[in-house]
Amino acid sequence: MSALNFNKRVHNFCAGPATMPTAVLQKAKHDLLNWHNSGSSVMEISHRSADFIAIAQKAEQDLRKLMHIPDNYRVLFLQGGASLQFSSIVMNLLHGVADYLDTGIWSKKAITEALRYEQAGLGTINVVATAKDSNYTRIPDVATWQLSDNADYFHYCPNETIQGLAMFDLPTVNAPIVADMSSCILSMPIDVSKFGLIYAGAQKNIGPAGLTLVIVRDDLLGKANLICPNTQNYQNQALNDSMLNTPPTFAWYLSGLVFEWLLEQGGVHAIYQQNLEKARRLYACIDNSDFYHNPVDKNYRSIMNIPFTLSDSSLDKVFLEQAAQNGLLNLKGHKAVGGMRASIYNAMDLTAIDDLVSFMQHFECQRV
Repeated sequence: MSALNFNKRVHNFCAGPATMPTAVLQKAKHDLLNWHNSGSSVMEISHRSADFIAIAQKAEQDLRKLMHIPDNYRVLFLQGGASLQFSSIVMNLLHGVADYLDTGIWSKKAITEALRYEQAGLGTINVVATAKDSNYTRIPDVATWQLSDNADYFHYCPNETIQGLAMFDLPTVNAPIVADMSSCILSMPIDVSKFGLIYAGAQKNIGPAGLTLVIVRDDLLGKANLICPNTQNYQNQALNDSMLNTPPTFAWYLSGLVFEWLLEQGGVHAIYQQNLEKARRLYACIDNSDFYHNPVDKNYRSIMNIPFTLSDSSLDKVFLEQAAQNGLLNLKGHKAVGGMRASIYNAMDLTAIDDLVSFMQHFECQRV
């Protein structure tokens, strides 16, 4: 793909870092050398300055408006990626037992990290159920879940980026719900008040890689254990407005532009309707064909990450090469599952889906 040469933007179906709204990139380009006629790049502004604090406050205000975040929740703009939160959550919230639901590779990674702290004697990690038996194609029946009494929290991943498995119903549990929303945040309306903590890596629906969003309820602050590093302590970050140390300022700024763009599109409800239509068109192409296949139970199909296979896997390489030549990039599936994967986050428009569907239909016709 490195040999390809385009004089215009292509359709980037990468799972992350993912495509960003063109309008956001154009605005950032304008601000890159001279932000607000300050003579400095927006990347060069001190995070302690009044100018950057205004950027940060505006980003948080817009996010609160988009997600209807209640006043008793703190919004943290942190570093380290969502993977760092696998340990941060444990060190901030675990004191007895924590429940985890295994629905795919990312929830499994969170469980594996949490088990390290169980081995160190800091608490117990209980896997309430696993989707492994279905090869991660459906959510385990709630009736089979082995929930703990008085769990410190319940962790799950509503959208598994790799398998394309999504859980749309909120878990019915007594413990505070902790959700890894890295690949589905801002893609559909949710009731934040039903969650104890939401976290998400930015590089899919929020902004560029390097920033992680954490939305945490006030009553879950101040509970970190003694081994929790200062910068991973949610209360410390909340008290310092996410600036306990130098934050990823450019990623924060760009995320603020994405929030502005989403508001201009009509907010999360409006973008959700577009996301539903994008997914409908692509799944229809797959389901109406004997050449393509999606393995996920239709009740649990992601509207953000759509994996599919070809009936003849020996054609995978040719499919990817020809797709790239047509400006349809990064469709190769994750190595753990193979095949193809189209990640169709908020910034991906309907034209991109139509172009992909058209290519898929043409590729099939050439070989049937």
